[in-house]
Amino acid sequence: MSISILGAGAFGTSLAIALASKEPVTLWARNQEHVIEMQLERQNSRRLEGAKFPENLELTAELVSASSNDILLLAVPMQLLGSFLKENASQLSGKQLVACCKGIDRATGLGPIDLIKTIIPTAHSAILTGPSFANDIAIGLPTALSLACTNEAVGLGLQDRLSTPFLRLYRTTDIVGAQIGGALKNVFAIAAGAAIGAGLGESARASLITRGFAEMNRFAMHFGAHPQTLAGLSGFGDLTLTCTSTLSRNYRFGLALGSDAPFDATTTIEGAATSFAVKALSETHQIDMPITQSIAAIIDEKSTVAAEMKHLLSRPLKEE
Repeated sequence: MSISILGAGAFGTSLAIALASKEPVTLWARNQEHVIEMQLERQNSRRLEGAKFPENLELTAELVSASSNDILLLAVPMQLLGSFLKENASQLSGKQLVACCKGIDRATGLGPIDLIKTIIPTAHSAILTGPSFANDIAIGLPTALSLACTNEAVGLGLQDRLSTPFLRLYRTTDIVGAQIGGALKNVFAIAAGAAIGAGLGESARASLITRGFAEMNRFAMHFGAHPQTLAGLSGFGDLTLTCTSTLSRNYRFGLALGSDAPFDATTTIEGAATSFAVKALSETHQIDMPITQSIAAIIDEKSTVAAEMKHLLSRPLKEE
């Protein structure tokens, strides 16, 4: 038995390429035409152009075939994960399912592992998260990620199977911290991009990253996360990368918001939906999340970058 990646976006494709360097891997795409195209070109020109497929990377549009393997990496957008799990629950039952998406499901307020546990309780669930860009992984640049799994034996096995000479996995049992860190960093990346796009400067961005990290800790620890998890790859590490690079879709979306520039509406921006989900949760649980509240208001067109920056700067002075 081997590994399947379910979802042929940029990140799923990059993982398939990296893992196929050590064993046979199957990459599943929903669209048969896309699969034929990738088979002919031996690359995913739609999502990750130029990254050539290894010989032992197989492609299929048949989920029954792909889900026959023992380890299934779910590279499905966060807001589509719930429906994907429900549609294919019988085929995914009892499998080792590794979520490779980041965010909070807006409909349920759940993270990726929580969704898996709710919809397919027989599965062994884990999440792969941390600072990474698809192209870096695909071309073999050194990348370190966090693998969170409550079952230590399953986590050890996954860590061994999913690590390569260039893809280093660190293991944790703190699924709460791993899920929330990966979700909230996208919200703060939008904020950082908006600050730069609006011409507010590098100091403003640094302040937003720092205060965003404080929000991340406050929110995650309310739900039982460990501080050391948030200070690691799935929290601070991912936050740093996403808030400082134009390779980040969420950061580029923020740039567009701040500069009032157009943005491709077909691009998946997980931080947008997550901002609404976290806003709702923070209000229910009475957690102070001012940056998240501001980003949700801007995206919902109930406020502007200028108005929200003024609001954040006028908050009462306090100790750090």
